[in-house]
Amino acid sequence: MNDAGPSLFVKICGLRTERDVAAAVGAGADAVGFVFAESPRRVGADVAAELVRGVPGRVLTVGVFRDQPLEEVRALARGSGVRAVQLHGGEGRSDYAALAAEGWTLIRGAGVREGRVPSHGEMGEDILLLDAPVPGSGTSWDWTSVDGFGPGERWLLAGGLNAGNVGAAVAAARPWGVDVSSGVEVSRGVKEPALIAEFVRAARSAG
Repeated sequence: MNDAGPSLFVKICGLRTERDVAAAVGAGADAVGFVFAESPRRVGADVAAELVRGVPGRVLTVGVFRDQPLEEVRALARGSGVRAVQLHGGEGRSDYAALAAEGWTLIRGAGVREGRVPSHGEMGEDILLLDAPVPGSGTSWDWTSVDGFGPGERWLLAGGLNAGNVGAAVAAARPWGVDVSSGVEVSRGVKEPALIAEFVRAARSAG
C-alpha cells in the first residue's frame, strides 16, 4: 500500500470481473475494492478470491461490508483473501478492535451529515473514507466542508466522483486519496476500463 507521499492514493471500488481488476491495476490504482454488502456490485467470497489472486502485492485488496455480523465479515474476508476490511455501516469500536487484532488494515466509511465531519481514528481505523450523507449512494456533496485534517492523516474522499470533477474535488478538500465506483461505470454495477483509466489519470493530475 502506498504511504502518504507525493502521489494521491486512488481506490477503485465495486469490481466484479477479471476485466475490471486488470483495468484498475493497469491504470495504476493503489487499491481495489470488492463489495460483500447488499449491492448490485456484490460478489461472493469465491469470486472475490479468484479476483484477488490476480492483484499484485503493491495494490491493496479491500472487502467492503455494511452492518453485517462480525463472524460473517471475518469469514468473507478470510475466504476471499483481502488484506483490508472496509466497514460502511454502524459498526462499533469493538468490531474495529476485533478485526484489527486479526491483522486487517481497517477502513471506516462515514457520511458527512449536516456539516459534521467525522474525525480520523475515532474507531481505531487506519484509513477514514468520507462519503455523501447516504454512504455508497454515489452522490456528490459539499467537498469544501472538509477541513482540519493534518498532512499525516489518511483519509479518502468519495461520493459522486468521476474523471470530470475529481480535480475540483481534490482542490476543494485536499484529501490523502480518492475512492470511486459508480463514476467509472456505464450502467449500474458495470465498470468501463476506459473510464477507470481516465479517472486514475485525472486523479493523479489533480494530486
